[in-house]
Amino acid sequence: MAALRPSCREDFKIAIICALPLEYNAVALLFDEFWDGNGDRFGRAASDDNTYKTGRIGQHSVVLALLPGMGKVNAAAAAASMRSSYVALRLVLLVGICGGAPRCNKDEILLGDVIISKTVIQYDFGRQLPDGFVRKDKPQDDLRKPNKDILAFLATFETDLGRDNLEKKTAKFLRQLQGRAGIYQTKYKYPGTAEDKLFDSGYRHKHHTSSACICSNCKESTDPVCAGALASACDDLGCDETYLVKRARLDARQQLEQGENNKAQGPVIYIGTVASGDTVMKSGQDRDRIVEKEGVIAFEMEGAGAWEEVPCIVVKGVCDYADCHKNKKWQDFAAATAASASKALLEQYIQTDKHRGPVTEEPLAYFLVPFGRNQGFVGRETILRELRGRIWPGTSKDNCQRIAVEGLGGVGKTQIALEAIYRLHEDHPDCSIFWVPAVDANTFENAYRNIGKHMKIEGLNEEQADIKQLVKTKLSDDSSGSWLLVIDNADDIELLFDVIRLPDYLPFSRKGSILFTTRNHKATASLGVLQEDIVRVLEMDRSEASDLLRKGLNKRQMKIDPEHTERLLESLTYLPLAIRQASAYMDKNHISPSEYLKLFESEPEDTKYLLSRDFNDPHRYDKSQNAVAKTWHISFEHILKNDPLATQYLKFMSLLAEKDIPRSLLPTTEEIKVPTTKEIKDLEAIGTLKAYAFIAQREGQDSFDMHRLDELEGCVSSAIQQLSRAFPLPTRQNRNMLMKYLPHAQAALDLGKHLEGERVDARLSFLVAASYELLGNYQKAEQMYWQTLQLDEKDPGKEYLYTLHSMNNLANVLLLLGKHEEALQMHQQTLQLREKVLGKEHPDTLYSMNHFANLLCRLGQDEKALQMHQQTLQLCEKTLQLREKVLGKEHPDTLHSMNYFASLLCRLGQDEKAQQMHQQTLQLREKVLGKEHPDTLISMKNLSFVLSLQGKHEEAEQLQQQMLPFRKKVLGEEQPDILHSYSDFPSCVKYSVGRNLDSC
Repeated sequence: MAALRPSCREDFKIAIICALPLEYNAVALLFDEFWDGNGDRFGRAASDDNTYKTGRIGQHSVVLALLPGMGKVNAAAAAASMRSSYVALRLVLLVGICGGAPRCNKDEILLGDVIISKTVIQYDFGRQLPDGFVRKDKPQDDLRKPNKDILAFLATFETDLGRDNLEKKTAKFLRQLQGRAGIYQTKYKYPGTAEDKLFDSGYRHKHHTSSACICSNCKESTDPVCAGALASACDDLGCDETYLVKRARLDARQQLEQGENNKAQGPVIYIGTVASGDTVMKSGQDRDRIVEKEGVIAFEMEGAGAWEEVPCIVVKGVCDYADCHKNKKWQDFAAATAASASKALLEQYIQTDKHRGPVTEEPLAYFLVPFGRNQGFVGRETILRELRGRIWPGTSKDNCQRIAVEGLGGVGKTQIALEAIYRLHEDHPDCSIFWVPAVDANTFENAYRNIGKHMKIEGLNEEQADIKQLVKTKLSDDSSGSWLLVIDNADDIELLFDVIRLPDYLPFSRKGSILFTTRNHKATASLGVLQEDIVRVLEMDRSEASDLLRKGLNKRQMKIDPEHTERLLESLTYLPLAIRQASAYMDKNHISPSEYLKLFESEPEDTKYLLSRDFNDPHRYDKSQNAVAKTWHISFEHILKNDPLATQYLKFMSLLAEKDIPRSLLPTTEEIKVPTTKEIKDLEAIGTLKAYAFIAQREGQDSFDMHRLDELEGCVSSAIQQLSRAFPLPTRQNRNMLMKYLPHAQAALDLGKHLEGERVDARLSFLVAASYELLGNYQKAEQMYWQTLQLDEKDPGKEYLYTLHSMNNLANVLLLLGKHEEALQMHQQTLQLREKVLGKEHPDTLYSMNHFANLLCRLGQDEKALQMHQQTLQLCEKTLQLREKVLGKEHPDTLHSMNYFASLLCRLGQDEKAQQMHQQTLQLREKVLGKEHPDTLISMKNLSFVLSLQGKHEEAEQLQQQMLPFRKKVLGEEQPDILHSYSDFPSCVKYSVGRNLDSC
């Protein structure tokens, strides 16, 4: 039951007074409700100059006042005026900040701790005698004692049980205040132990390095310092931190900061004597003298004034140590701890007087949530702060707020929403919270029925009752009070808009707000949630993920090395559901994270098995799928029903590498037989996948990243065929495209290795191998050429086209890797097979003969090499004659044979014949292909080389000069030696009998 709203000033029993605006701001954040939004409805006495705010804190009606200034006089005047307006006050809290003594008896006081007054003394009220100041301390001079009611109330907090409970409540309300602060959250953030500095009381705050001011003459405690030093920070003055006082409690708090910041910021509460005066205490030695003589634990400036006028308790947060080193870094946080302690005090305060007069009863608050609070919840503080500032109905007084938590399945949306509403319930216990699952039509209807049952809505049990409409009408009525409606799992477009017809049954009230959780952005947009009200949830960061993993493991399992932990979390993509699933599996089977990681990384089938293992989670629906693979399958089913093209895209993309997937790799609408305009359907399909967070588009690029754990059962062979169609030829011009496409082709081929009974096209494997060779990754090229040969063995046999090319290229790669004997053996096998399949006179056979001969020469087998070259020359001449006769002298294939024949002549030392043949080839290529064609440039280079061998250097140089501008134009500045790649001989063949030649 919420508090009863007073009908007049006489009904107020409690007040809070603040001296500074920053103190007032902190207290205001902990009011649960203000009653004077349209002006002060309660008024004030004729002689009262104060301005008041009235409202509710917990179960208490409270009046709040801000003093016109600091000091005892202002406090006394304001308190007296308050008493004239609010005559029935029983308790007034003076709330704010103070300077603290370093100790209370044997206990250390730290910044941010809270001081509660048991008594107040005026430490500056007395006589100034020649030998010093003497405080007046006779009974008639002392401030009066608190009344019995207050003394009895405070006595409960001097017990261990009472103080422990008060500190726990204070810590809770501090978190509540920080959550409510909105854009001012940074003000109330815990400054940390690094900013909690207590210097030796005799160490002066002055310029320690400068000699340009009077600070250099400050040697004794009574010596003055310059005005600049008084206004400067310790860091600016160079205060030496070797003079800091060592404190055990500060060290312990520092340890807490490493992982439990909420515990580190929790204040300790001290009850004792407070020193009040009109001067700001900024002297460590004077502080210590008064502390020792009077037994005080804090210094402030208003308590003595209010103490005499109203039944008062001083509640102040320690913001400095009342010494010359004080600064303002802790003021807002200390004001927040004092405000939090005040609310904790009021929660324990029992009013004895019964309420009189007419009152307005507030509606009942309901909390209909099917799950308990998740004690294992960790992290997500930034998202929770954002949510807490939005989901409270009071955030927007002119509308019924709609907010959405949006993200991939398993990213933790429901758990975040659950934690957010429990925090809202703490902050605003008068706000009703209703939880409605949109898993299917029955659960939705039952949840609405449950709301109607608890609210006792009339007509609910009638046979033809429209339950959803009745609940909507009830919640739309302002008499239902403030409420939050949570629609969880709002994913399925068809269910939401065709079956349930959710938009028709969403209530509207300016006292209400609606929170959706969804994995489907299209649902969010269709439900009218503004972009600025969408809270997008991504995977956890490394620290959060590590904390979540540890929550699910026992102490033995927690003793794991950081490397395995990091690798495991990275493998699980920092996804909360995957981490919970993994920790549950480890706990159940008593295995370590390193053992789980080994299983996870072993085989794709093992990974799928682990991702499909369900586990018990009391914070999810009984029938919900807790395994990652099953959770995502639900999303896939939604897509399958509504978007066939998106389904095909998702199946295809799930087989690729997860990063930088080019749109150009995707199959066309014609290839997957989707009857529609391609551009429209393509945009819609990509939009669907982005809406479900399966993919994310790269900024400014036409490519996508896919979640690493997405791997659907798709047709791998179909994907490989599509990749084979889209994969570019391995040429230097396509270098950038090859680097973009390679990871995806490799990922699909890796999956293809695990297929049973399904043929995988060898073409893609060959293209990938050739690409690796072109890019200089010879180890990977060797591996992929072997894989291509293995794939071809499953087909008609070694006569298959890619077998011949792969064997030839594999031999070249083996040579580059220094595996000469293996290369020789592979070249010999290639030659034999090409002779068998293609015939001895086929150009490819001739190339193999040349390769084989060059390698024999390289290995010192000159006789065999010479025989092979001569045999090749004869066959090449025969082939050339045949091509001239069949194809004509100007056919490109004939020209290739001419260039090849000339090169062989050169290799065998027949330079004049080689020159003539190269000149003839060049003339024909210029005529047929043009001067700028790469083949023409090769002929020019080969002719230049032959001329140089004959000592005709001027002619060779002239030819090189003619070739240079064409070469730069065609091939570019960055690849001056690129002609080797276009040669009629593979670039790896550099040796011939008696010569080491690069060109011919």
